[in-house]
Amino acid sequence: MEASRYFYGVILGLHELEGEEIPETLVDLVKAGKVANFITPDGTILDLFATPELNPPAPDPEISFTRAYHLAFDIDPASFEHAVTVLRENRIAIAHGPVTRPTGRGVYFYDPDGFMIEIRCDPT
Repeated sequence: MEASRYFYGVILGLHELEGEEIPETLVDLVKAGKVANFITPDGTILDLFATPELNPPAPDPEISFTRAYHLAFDIDPASFEHAVTVLRENRIAIAHGPVTRPTGRGVYFYDPDGFMIEIRCDPT
């Protein structure tokens, strides 16, 4: 959980909810260290639950272990190169990309639990 909190809060720059910001239904779980809540710039809440029994069966994150394939964050096209630089400066291994498609640009990497994350932007 600590690695994920650092990754989402410090590296990706999401605000971790604290104190009165934490939804009332999750306060006890947050206190017990079983969940962390983050908010994206558009107000979407991301809940990270610590559930060791859901760890991937293999250390290779290329081996899918869940029905969800990846989580994508849309950012302003003007911030895309900076986001890639932040990943590289923090030694986050880039799995794919950056790629440019008719739908925009994207870069793919893994969070500390091996879940694929995409940072993407609309075409400029």
